[in-house]
Amino acid sequence: MLPPTPLSLLCAILLCLPLAVIFTFTAPTSTTSAAAGGGAAISPLPITITPTPTKRSLAPTTTLLHPNSKNLTTAAAANYTPPRAPPAEDEAEDQALFNLASRVDPTPRPVKKVAFMFLATTALPLAPLWELFFSPAAAGRYNVYVHAAANYSGAFANRTIPSGPTRRHTPSLIAAARRLLAHALLDDGANAMFALLSPSCAPLHSFSYTHRVLTRSRRSFVEILRGEPGARERWAARGEDAMLPEVGYDDFRIGSQFWVVRRRHAKVIVRDRRLWSKFRLPCLRDDTCYPEEHYFPTLLSMVDPRGCTPCTLTHVDWRDSRGGHPRTYAADEVGPELIGALRRSRPRYGDERSDDGSNSSVAVGRRRRDPFLFARKFSPGSLHRLINIANDVIFKD
Repeated sequence: MLPPTPLSLLCAILLCLPLAVIFTFTAPTSTTSAAAGGGAAISPLPITITPTPTKRSLAPTTTLLHPNSKNLTTAAAANYTPPRAPPAEDEAEDQALFNLASRVDPTPRPVKKVAFMFLATTALPLAPLWELFFSPAAAGRYNVYVHAAANYSGAFANRTIPSGPTRRHTPSLIAAARRLLAHALLDDGANAMFALLSPSCAPLHSFSYTHRVLTRSRRSFVEILRGEPGARERWAARGEDAMLPEVGYDDFRIGSQFWVVRRRHAKVIVRDRRLWSKFRLPCLRDDTCYPEEHYFPTLLSMVDPRGCTPCTLTHVDWRDSRGGHPRTYAADEVGPELIGALRRSRPRYGDERSDDGSNSSVAVGRRRRDPFLFARKFSPGSLHRLINIANDVIFKD
């Protein structure tokens, strides 16, 4: 064999050079993105969620306007920019969570617990009062879940679930409540009743009384109202026909944002995709957009109206409402008289009316006497007054 010439060696090197470049750019590296630090926050609850891969085209991030809505003028439609629908990746992560939660046992374990779910944005100003409410005697009979990007102590320590941003007049508040339900379902099979609460909510009774009332009930407590003033405008808030065919106007209901549901209804809520596909759409204007007051009463009214007592157990005073917000109790209003008055009040039960034709709980109240268990809104400055009367008034049944 003839020895290689310099020219043949040069040709061989030139032929091998492209292969070397290919192997250089495709070889695996031992450095991962996690090693860079700054990973996402992990839920303290023992729940692991693996999102189901989805195609972005299945979940559009924008929704067309409906300028023909009877509730929106042409000028308003031209000047209004609605919020975007939830991004596809967020929907995929939530849906993976809801799919897991929808498969839990609908029957709670023999030791029934109440899941107290606080839908907060940042702080819990009345947390010290709730710490007294969750006394040592309550141990093993409750769980706490908080939807907020904040750290808490005591009964609230390590009870914050992975949270998304929320904003009024958007479906983000519905998504947050469903997220709380899903984590509560997955976290403890003994959770029998699920109470959604505001950071401005205060208890009106002791824990033992509250636990007894809730766990003995065979129904959920969800305010379900039909034909309220402005109902059609609210139904058409996304466009005149945007809710069709899933939610006709005759199916549309209004109710309090805060409710207590049984375990089987919690499963119904996290399993739903049909109504959520409509309620997740952005509204055309804010003054008719309160989806958190519509989705839950509409869904449960369509699925199991007989399984619900059509009232809320959270008292609220709308007589002095401002800007769509109910009355807020200032510190100088808080005392034994206020707590007594709130306890004596009775819920309004659906659309039943009294003998004089006015909306009232008088007629149905002769058959039902459900107590208000919570009340809102209490100002942060009223905390010290609530603490002072907690043991002698609020927790004395």
